[in-house]
This record gives sequence, C-alpha cells and structure tokens, in this order.
Amino acid sequence: MLTDKKIVLGVTGSIAAYKAADLASKLTQAGAQVDVIMTKAATEFVTPLSFRSLTHRPVVTEMFDAQSELSVEHVSLARRADIVVIAPATANTIAKVALGIADDMLSSTVLATKSPVVIAPAMDANMYENLVTQDNLARLRARGFTIVGPAAGRLATGAIGMGRLVETQQIVDTIRQILGREGDLAGRRVVVSAGPTEEPLDPVRNITNRSSGKMGYAIAEAARDRGAQVVLVSGPVSLPEPVGIEIVKVQTTQQMRDAVFVATRRADALIMAAAPADYRPAATAEQKIKKEKAGTLNIELVRNPDILSEVQGDFIKVGFAAESEELLENAKEKLVRKGAHLFVANDITATDAGFNVDTNRVAIIDRSGQIESLPLMLKSEVADKILDRIVELLKSR
Repeated sequence: MLTDKKIVLGVTGSIAAYKAADLASKLTQAGAQVDVIMTKAATEFVTPLSFRSLTHRPVVTEMFDAQSELSVEHVSLARRADIVVIAPATANTIAKVALGIADDMLSSTVLATKSPVVIAPAMDANMYENLVTQDNLARLRARGFTIVGPAAGRLATGAIGMGRLVETQQIVDTIRQILGREGDLAGRRVVVSAGPTEEPLDPVRNITNRSSGKMGYAIAEAARDRGAQVVLVSGPVSLPEPVGIEIVKVQTTQQMRDAVFVATRRADALIMAAAPADYRPAATAEQKIKKEKAGTLNIELVRNPDILSEVQGDFIKVGFAAESEELLENAKEKLVRKGAHLFVANDITATDAGFNVDTNRVAIIDRSGQIESLPLMLKSEVADKILDRIVELLKSR
C-alpha cells in the first residue's frame, strides 16, 4: 500500500517531534518516499539531519531555499504528494491551517495541495481543550481533514490530560486506510473473525486454545487497506485495535456465531480466520471449582455450533483449517462439508508458522480442488494472497 507513495510529513514545534522521526522511519521502511517539512520551531526540538538520515531525502526548512530541488516552485511538494501528514501538529499550526494562513513552507503546502491531509495534534491539555482550538479542529474536520488523536496521558508539563501525540502505528494505519480508499475492495463489506474463544468452566477458568488472532487481524487490516468496509469479530486477544475497522468483541463460540450472523447480513465476503472452541462445558460452575481429594475431575463437554457451516448468505465464504496431520485432506473435506468457496490450510506443528508468530505457511484450496501452496511469508502477505483470490471470485459473480 505504501510502496512508492509520496508522503509529505510536516513536523511542528512540539516536544513530540521526536516521535515524528519514528514515523518517518516506518513510512520509509514501508517503501514510501517521505519528504519532511519542518517549521522553524520544530528544528529547536529535532535536527533536520535526523530526518534526512532516516528518509534519505532533503529536508525542507525554508520556503525559498536556493539549494533545494524545490526552490523554483515552493508548492511543488503539494502537487506531487499522495498525502500530507502533520505530526505533531501544534495549536499554532492547526490555527494557521484552519484560517488558510500560508506564511511558511508547511502551511503553504497544505493550502496548495488537493491531496488528503492528516493532522495529529500534540499540545498542552488546556490548549487542546480551549474552545478556539476545538473550533479550529471542527472546521478542519468539516472540510475533509482527518484528525488523529490526541491521546490522554502524561504531558510535557507533568500533568495528565488530553494532548499526547498518538502512537506511530495509529498514524501509519490511518495513512494506509486513506490511501486505500479506491482499492479493489472499495464498496465491499468484508467480515473477518479472529482469535480464540473462551468457554468458561467457572468464574476463573475456561477452555480455549493458543490462537493469537494475528492472522485474522492481518486479513482485516489488509482488507481495509484495499478499500473495504471491514467488520472484525474478535475473540479475546492481546493485539492493538486496528484503525478504521468496526470491531465486535466476543468471548464464547456462541457469541461469535451470533455476531457473525448479524455482521454478514450485508456482507460480500466472510473470512473465518478465528479458532472457535469446538466444545464447551455442559454446565458452568457459579463458584470456583475446588480440588477434588481423589485427584481427578470429570467435566462433561457438549458440541459448539459450527459457525461456517451454519451461516448462510450470498457472499464468499472462506474457512481456515489448522491441522496437525493430513493437512490437505482435512481441508478439502471441510471445504465441501461447510460449503465454502476457499479453504486456507496451515500446519500447526510448524514452529515458524501458525500460532503466536508473525509468519505463516499455507495452502489455499478452491472448489475445483486446485491447491495454491504458498511459501513461508509474513501474515500480512498471506492476507493479501487470500484477498487476491476473493477479489477474483467477486469479479466473476
């Protein structure tokens, strides 16, 4: 999504300017061409050399710089940018942008661009809460600017309040979402399930599995980056919530079933990447179960609903088969039995793929029996391979 994208990163005079260096680094590593514009105040916090070292691009600090490749036309950055991001954005810069003041390179670029603009505020809590700042932000939102944050926390003054620059990844995800609006899944509604489910035995214990949810979350984010409206039905996981995605949190398999049924009423595709528990206790103890003197404990289990088999609708159905033996045979059987269009099979005995890692090695099976075996790759890359197949199916409908 970010490869070869031209991103203008505006850095203003906030103590949070050091975080902009991390943002510039992550965007560059993702393949973007990052041009940094620093206000005069920003250079008091971070040096231009830091950004030049990270982006391998000239850093603009003056509107008219005879040594700059942009000296002939000071709005050339505005014209070639795919997106303009101001992070951190001070109250002063926000006010200037809201009023259309163009007295430095950054404000001139924002005024001259027709590209999307993202603003990530960072300032003292009182400055942020001031009605002037709130009116300026409201004016920018009404004009189509995207405002990210701020977050609550400890500020430079030592006080606790709203005004912290949001985490770098949240800004990156926002950029990816905006740049992907016209992707090949634009206008489509994609439902993804992720993570395990938990079936309570008593108030402190449950039956679950080792699913981290990373594969499902990667699919949800990849679909968002391709323009889809995404609903993520998530079991209990320890992952940050993705930007721009509707998240429905559930605990049990029954809750996941109900949430998936609701979410797929207007869906174009359902990708069941979750690992819902196949069984649940026949009864849940109201109090903590004590150790038996005999040393054994017998628990009666009953079958949970098979969500993918039960859900019906005019949408693409994709299932996952996490197997420890006879991988392809089991996946093929599940594809037929559950009425899916595709099944993604992965071997859970592999130490470098599957549970709790960022990589996966899968085989994608379709209704014709054809198998596409993928090598070990990042789960984000696997996600795009799966979505490529879904896009093909959607086009053929």
